[in-house]
Amino acid sequence: MNPQALMDGLITGSMIGLGAIGVTLTYSILRFANFAHGEFIAWGAYFALAVAGVLGAVSAGFLAPIGPFSFGWALPIGLLAAVALTGGLALVVDALLFGRLRGNRSTVIIMVMASFGAALTLRSLLEFIFTSKPAYYTKALQIALPLGGGIRATPDQLLSLAVAAVLVVAIHLLLTRTAIGRSMRAVSENPALAGVVGIEVRKVIRVVWLLGAGLAAVAGIIAGLLVQVRPQMGLDLLLPLFAAAILGGIGSVPGAMLAGLIVGLSEALAVQLIGAEWRAAIAFVILVLVLLLRPQGIFGRPE
Repeated sequence: MNPQALMDGLITGSMIGLGAIGVTLTYSILRFANFAHGEFIAWGAYFALAVAGVLGAVSAGFLAPIGPFSFGWALPIGLLAAVALTGGLALVVDALLFGRLRGNRSTVIIMVMASFGAALTLRSLLEFIFTSKPAYYTKALQIALPLGGGIRATPDQLLSLAVAAVLVVAIHLLLTRTAIGRSMRAVSENPALAGVVGIEVRKVIRVVWLLGAGLAAVAGIIAGLLVQVRPQMGLDLLLPLFAAAILGGIGSVPGAMLAGLIVGLSEALAVQLIGAEWRAAIAFVILVLVLLLRPQGIFGRPE
């Protein structure tokens, strides 16, 4: 593989991995595949774009680049706001749709079909508000820095990898070292029994929505910063997200990130070997192979 393609694959894989963590957490707790998760990626990107735009209109100082990066303080502040707003959006969708279906003890297939409807609604609403025209956080050009071995990366790309790594470690520690993390693992194993022993299942569900949507927002902002912001960006990442979530093993945060990197690197390799037009098919091939050969994923346990 071309050394530069390796870097491109790692960057793409980090975005996929962050989104896949939300997918795997939602699936392990709520027991259904949420196809609206990709829209949280797009909404997070647009929330940050809107907040950054307002801050830039208030003061041009918010847009002045920070050090070697292409963006000013408007984007980090927009990121924090976007995480909160996207989490709030996820809670609203759950209250209006998924929570009602859970209360009616709807089957898994109904939940999945409802998530399709939610995805279409959220995407259409996004296009109605922001139009389908691509947008950018910044149009500043960056010079890629040589890292050795023929690999080059811009400061924005290196920061994105660092942010993804920090978030994965933080979520893993949250799940393994905190009370809410232990509660989440208990609900994942047996929701009914967890409720019997005093765990607030509704609280756990709210935390899962907030975590998943927040990570999706960060993934969307990284994608928007390195590529562009589009209403379809979540849809484009949806299949790779599910491929990574299943490959890593449902419920495994490190597994989701590792699998995301594998999917990203596989896509980069496919571009080098057989052409960019086949890139979108790689996630589907990985998904099928995992389902056939190891349905529990890398870190999952057979049921």
